[in-house]
Amino acid sequence: MAGGKVERRHSLFPDFNDWFNREFPGLPGWRPATAAHSIPVEVTSGDGVYVLRAELPGMDPDDDIGITVDDNLITVSAEHSESKEDKEHSEFRYGSFRRTVRLPVTIPADDVEASYADGILTIRIPMPDQETTSVRTVPVKRTDKPAEGTES
Repeated sequence: MAGGKVERRHSLFPDFNDWFNREFPGLPGWRPATAAHSIPVEVTSGDGVYVLRAELPGMDPDDDIGITVDDNLITVSAEHSESKEDKEHSEFRYGSFRRTVRLPVTIPADDVEASYADGILTIRIPMPDQETTSVRTVPVKRTDKPAEGTES
């Protein structure tokens, strides 16, 4: 079939993948058009830092990605706009993306660092110094005068 044009198959019935991957109202996976897509993330910790990695392929980190920190919550948001060119088929996701992750400690907002390479956003969050144990001994002081309400 050298030099021949590839024919597209048309069917009266959609391919099963096309049929079941659509998001119909009332079915699991359905989301309103205005809802933000979830961002796949992984969180690890060690060597004094939490590392949050978010999968965001095709984004421009200068224009498309935002990160906010609020107490122990870190939110990654992104916007991916669809190109204007005609497509015969696309499985890309376009629109708003958002993910909030709760960490077990308050996040020091000034020390958070973020980088983006190969479609992966990496956020490094320093862990605060471990607090000393909350168990402690309280010394009892002897007083010379008797406590009120007691007789000697």
